[in-house]
Amino acid sequence: MALVAVMALFVATPACSGASDPASRLPLTTLADVPLPGRATRWDYASLDARNHHLFLAHLGDSAVVVFDTAKRKVMATVPDVSHVHGVLYVPQLDRVYASATGTNEVIAIDARTFKIIARTHAGDYPDGMAYAPDVHKLYVSDEHGETDTVIDVRSNSRVATIPLGGEVGNAQYDPTSKHIFANVQTRGQLMEIDPGTDKVISRIDLLGAKGNHGLYIDAASRLAFIACEDNATLLVLDLHTHHVLASFAVGGGPDVLAFDPSLGWLYVASESGVVSLFEVKGQNVRELGRAMLGPNAHVVAVDPDMHRAYFPLKDVQGHPVLRIMQPRS
Repeated sequence: MALVAVMALFVATPACSGASDPASRLPLTTLADVPLPGRATRWDYASLDARNHHLFLAHLGDSAVVVFDTAKRKVMATVPDVSHVHGVLYVPQLDRVYASATGTNEVIAIDARTFKIIARTHAGDYPDGMAYAPDVHKLYVSDEHGETDTVIDVRSNSRVATIPLGGEVGNAQYDPTSKHIFANVQTRGQLMEIDPGTDKVISRIDLLGAKGNHGLYIDAASRLAFIACEDNATLLVLDLHTHHVLASFAVGGGPDVLAFDPSLGWLYVASESGVVSLFEVKGQNVRELGRAMLGPNAHVVAVDPDMHRAYFPLKDVQGHPVLRIMQPRS
């Protein structure tokens, strides 16, 4: 099926200064700004335990994982001693959280009920994003500077393989349809496909128009991969059947984390510039819904698919970190 790119429904420029809502040109409204603990320093990835309403936030600048209760809208716990934490991933099959500590080149396992550290495993050089392959009980960790993926067996919390990827590695995602891992190699403009059964690269997909392909989200239902390219502020749409780039869209400067609301078909692209872009995905048809300045350094987003709420940790709002909670306009 051909992909059709439709003109944006909203003006694709940052919101005007003084607007009452920071997302006044997105089909979103601000539900709340909730204070977060710690200093006004950088936040990185986020991951949601939707069943228990727990949002795990990587407070990179404070080397801590913050646990936020989305139902009660309050901080539940802070897990310290996760040095320069970048990636954070909740794995429902294990009821466990994994965090990549780039300061010590470790992957840290956290019990999702007690919020206690239960294991530390050595990873590669600058571990960042993570993906979990449930059938083989393996965690795949992007070693951004080491140009590899570290493979960890979660049953023993031990490193079982290192996969050379030949370039600086960005985000990785698991595709439940093919049961393969996909990883961005951002200095080669390629997406690598890894077979978890053999821990071998089985295809190297050239991404037309990619410069610094870092962020990644796979919509298994539509057989599309969405790739955020930080060096040219572009979102690529890749057909996973044909390995062809079907479309590209301009997004905010330095796009980073992507999140998806499957029932609405809404794809969020958060960027280092603070601009958030929103797209609607229906099958292989994609259109832009809006683009606007949401908040300072709003490069991280997590989505609750049941409540249709989006969560953006912001490092500095009037000198303090906050969690900005957004929801669709009624």
